[in-house]
Amino acid sequence: MSKALVIIPTYNEIENIYKMLDTVMAVPVEVDVLIVDDGSPDGTADAVREKMAEYNGRIHLEERQGKLGLGTAYIHGFKWGMARGYDYLFEMDCDFSHDPNDLPKLLKVCEGGAAVAIGSRYVTGVNVVNWPMSRVLLSYFASVYVRFVTGMPVQDATAGFKCYRRETLEAINFDKIHFVGYAFQIEMKFKVWQNGMNLVEVPVIFTDRTEGESKMSSGIIKEAIFGVIKLKIKSLFNKSNRSK
Repeated sequence: MSKALVIIPTYNEIENIYKMLDTVMAVPVEVDVLIVDDGSPDGTADAVREKMAEYNGRIHLEERQGKLGLGTAYIHGFKWGMARGYDYLFEMDCDFSHDPNDLPKLLKVCEGGAAVAIGSRYVTGVNVVNWPMSRVLLSYFASVYVRFVTGMPVQDATAGFKCYRRETLEAINFDKIHFVGYAFQIEMKFKVWQNGMNLVEVPVIFTDRTEGESKMSSGIIKEAIFGVIKLKIKSLFNKSNRSK
């Protein structure tokens, strides 16, 4: 029987963590959860430990010291899950911008053969709730920009709600993943696409957080803008070397 793991990085998510874990545990497919907490001073990790006792063996916690970045949290979670035999590994935020009730849809697509199932805000229009128009436009045109620069055929290139097959992750050298913010999401999709694997977008509705604080910053945005150019240049350089 296949095993699925939902990886959720956290930093100061005490307002959301109890409800998030209860909601994930109640979805109609059996999944385990790994919380990767970056030393939250608000007691997030203690809350997770409470829920670990309640849901015996289905919730796990990895604690790290300091804010080490979204990308490194997911890579930590991938390695943890793969070492424990999980067949499907999810990325999901803790703030309910990603609806845990969409987990079965993503899992079904991966079970059907997709290398990655992407919870996509833009594959059937713009499915975003509670964002100001400026944020919607920034996100939408960021994906347009990524498609233009990289050629990658993904409508929602910055999406962070995803399900990976284990084999997909095994084909990626994590030591060569360089970005830690939202550019990490682009880089991972780009690596999968470069490896000739299929990315399937699944329409979801993205709802902005109502509790806690966003982790978005100008530095994260800059990393994504310039990171895309670096990815494309590096891929062209590698292609040129292979052809010699």
